[in-house]
Amino acid sequence: MMEKNKKPRGLGRGLSALMADVTAEGDAARDGGAGRGETLVPIERLVANPKQPRRRFAQADLDDLTRSIREKGVLQPLIVRPVAGDNYEIVAGERRWRAAQAAQLHEIPVLVRELDDVEVLEVAIIENIQRADLNAIEEAAGYRQLMDSFGHTQERLAEALGKSRSHIANLMRLLSLPEDVQEHLREGALSAGHARALITATNPSELARTIIRGGLSVRATEALVKKEARSAGQAGATRPRPAVEKDADTKALESDLSAGLGMKVRIQHKPNQETGELVVRYGSLDELDTLCRLLSAS
Repeated sequence: MMEKNKKPRGLGRGLSALMADVTAEGDAARDGGAGRGETLVPIERLVANPKQPRRRFAQADLDDLTRSIREKGVLQPLIVRPVAGDNYEIVAGERRWRAAQAAQLHEIPVLVRELDDVEVLEVAIIENIQRADLNAIEEAAGYRQLMDSFGHTQERLAEALGKSRSHIANLMRLLSLPEDVQEHLREGALSAGHARALITATNPSELARTIIRGGLSVRATEALVKKEARSAGQAGATRPRPAVEKDADTKALESDLSAGLGMKVRIQHKPNQETGELVVRYGSLDELDTLCRLLSAS
């Protein structure tokens, strides 16, 4: 029985119902109705989730939300769970809580739920993924965390979150980029379109700096990456080249593996043979640790 209780709960009816419940409560509040199960709690009795996956709260966005809360109040209740000392830990809605404090509210609407640590983390990640202002790297990291922590597949996430599998796969491929390029994307210096074009580049960090300095468009970035590839091909003309180009199945397998691992994967199959090599490129020691853990688990 203990083993069963310790097994991580997958994305299923319970979580889907919970997220639907939150949406319904928010709609009721916006319409001026009382939310089912909603409770007003003194703001000082709420505490932040120390494992909250979202670490960045843009001050400009918080200021906008604070002004809105001063005028209209908190329209959508927070999800909380009881903790020691008659307090409540925030599961979803920390940004609203921060803005409510800035607006000097004394009470805030909440939905109290009995959730274990696994469910708290899962709800917090998904609530963040559903935010419209999340950048591509934060969203991709959320998908990675759901897959690593709870064993979810891309198909399962796509179904539960109402996303296409290709959307999730394409975002997760961005995690194969070097950390400095990811940081440019987080800061808004590069768009997701720029970053996608850089995935196949030989030197994405250098190209990223060129793109930012020149204010290049996504199309210009794609042209730059192609130019780099041609130059690299000419420079390596003396190296033995594959006798045939990779077939569509091999390319698709590379793409699926890259998306699943969040790292760049290259498959080089020797023509007319059963052998070849698979190269996984990691961008940091953390990614290497993740790869080692996945291989050990297998």
